[in-house]
Amino acid sequence: MSTQPTLLRHASRLGSLVSLASLSACSPVVLNPAGDIAKQEASLVVTATLLMLIIIVPVMALTVYFAWKYREKAGARYEPEWHHSTQLELVIWAAPLMIIIALGSLTWVTTHTLDPFRPVSRIAEGKPLAADAKPLEVQVVALDWKWLFIYPEQKIATVNELALPVDRPVHFSISASSVMNSFYVPALAGQIYAMPAMTSELNAVLNKTGTFDGFSANYSGSGFSHMRFKTHGMTDADFDQWVANVAKGGDKDSAGALDTVAYLQLEQPSEKEPVRHFTAVADGLFDKIVNLCVRPGKMCLKDMMALDARGGTGKAGIFNVAALTYDKNGRETTIPVIPGRGGQQADARTKAFVRAICVPDGVKTPVPADAAKLSLASPARTPLS
Repeated sequence: MSTQPTLLRHASRLGSLVSLASLSACSPVVLNPAGDIAKQEASLVVTATLLMLIIIVPVMALTVYFAWKYREKAGARYEPEWHHSTQLELVIWAAPLMIIIALGSLTWVTTHTLDPFRPVSRIAEGKPLAADAKPLEVQVVALDWKWLFIYPEQKIATVNELALPVDRPVHFSISASSVMNSFYVPALAGQIYAMPAMTSELNAVLNKTGTFDGFSANYSGSGFSHMRFKTHGMTDADFDQWVANVAKGGDKDSAGALDTVAYLQLEQPSEKEPVRHFTAVADGLFDKIVNLCVRPGKMCLKDMMALDARGGTGKAGIFNVAALTYDKNGRETTIPVIPGRGGQQADARTKAFVRAICVPDGVKTPVPADAAKLSLASPARTPLS
């Protein structure tokens, strides 16, 4: 007799035991989070599940009951002419209808209450927000493949590390550098998408000290699985000390100041990035990231839209293809190119009409004599023509 079936049975049992052991070690952070917004979301999930079980459990139980009652040789009453019961129809339709009404009402209220753009109205259940409470501002940028956190008021920034004071509202402004991503700290709140050239918002509050996991919840390329970071819940005193330590560069993770050049280097795709602390941040950096004009010589999207609103620039705009090309890691450049002429460069001083109207911050003259020096990262291919 072959021993293969026996071995397969033992392997199956062993796999089941391992699975149970691994599940027992999991921390149900989604249902037991550390932030008030996440707790309200968890309560919504539990309440909705229980409401649906009011239908699911009886249906499953009746399925087993009917299979047993009307099994062969059970002697159940045979009624081939039966086709309708008003009482049964009322139960079948009324019960799901009531559940749908309850779920719809609950979802409508909580969807508006937990709107991520809506400022928090309380610190925790039974603990209202003080009238003079000021939220902490944190700007989040999803890069390939790491997270950048900018603290504009503290003028510091970090890579793959987020520190938050407990019991203080936090307002996140969330964007991305290249592709759509998703910012998610299960212990804090639900996931929020990060999109290039756009800003999403999230208002939340952390109620417990400790370290919590954060990660990307949207596939964004080969390094996606390593887009993880730690979120540290701190007391106010510990947070202030952490900020001061980062600002003075007093730790092994210090990486100096985050200026335009440093950001353009950081923006390049990389995986498994270690934690980094930046002692200072260039003014308006997040705004330039959102408007795709960090690189000097690029026109900001808001300036381009303002020009379009005034009717555009007509034929003068044909010499600004390069300044308005935002493709990452391929055709992006700042050297003016004449469209339709095989990538022939235009006169950098006299042809960039639109760029002369909107001068990016940090560029003292509209177009320097040597425009090629503006490109801080060489394009991988010939500029768009």
